[in-house]
Amino acid sequence: MDRAELTDWIDGYERAWRAPGTDALTELFTEDAAYSTGPYENPHRGLDAIREMWEAERSGPDEEFEMSSEVVAVEGHTGVARVEVHYRSPKDREYRDLWIVRLDGSGLCSHFEEWPFWPADQEGAAAAGASG
Repeated sequence: MDRAELTDWIDGYERAWRAPGTDALTELFTEDAAYSTGPYENPHRGLDAIREMWEAERSGPDEEFEMSSEVVAVEGHTGVARVEVHYRSPKDREYRDLWIVRLDGSGLCSHFEEWPFWPADQEGAAAAGASG
């Protein structure tokens, strides 16, 4: 992976978040990908679990938000990016995240780990995966 490949993957993630349904996730994640919404959260394992979490966590494809990202580091198949998301009404929330993304040889993510942070005056929580 290089910085451009990670940037392209992040752009695809944003396009998928803005699109209806979850079909675009097959262009982002491997069938057996692990997606963790926090460093101590159990990951959502497999594309079906990621689809379920994806739909539960977003308001829908017309959700109003602005997203920016900056690649921090890339080594081998793993990249780290700083991502900021500002949601507008009705959520009016903001997040600063670190994303750890591992891509396979075809550019699909096999491991995604998010380290989300939000302002002290804002309530937030990671979307926990299955226990055990």
